[in-house]
Amino acid sequence: MENVLQIKRVYQAASPEDGFRILVDRLWPRGLSKATAQIDLWLKNIAPSTTLRLWFGHDPARWQTFRQNYIAELEQHPADTEQMQALLKQHQRVTMLYAAKDDKHNHAVVLLAYLNEHNPT
Repeated sequence: MENVLQIKRVYQAASPEDGFRILVDRLWPRGLSKATAQIDLWLKNIAPSTTLRLWFGHDPARWQTFRQNYIAELEQHPADTEQMQALLKQHQRVTMLYAAKDDKHNHAVVLLAYLNEHNPT
């Protein structure tokens, strides 16, 4: 059976289908307790840099440039994506959690596509 990597908004209720839950935001989600979040691991460093995140501001007009710049950041720090790939090998199902309200224009979308494209298996 193939491992599953997916994304989900951290404010949605946790479910058994999530498997291993990883928060991929640099900042802790506002108004969410650690008990409610049910996060197994917090990988802050895989998130976009603070500078890039603030520049993007979830503005869809900046989406393409944000994607390119975030991918460049991921490629400059391969240890972070290698750690994520190792976790995917260890767990049948991995859910990357993000706090952004926009489910189409956020860094988790870019990260999911990047990891799927660069999956060594």
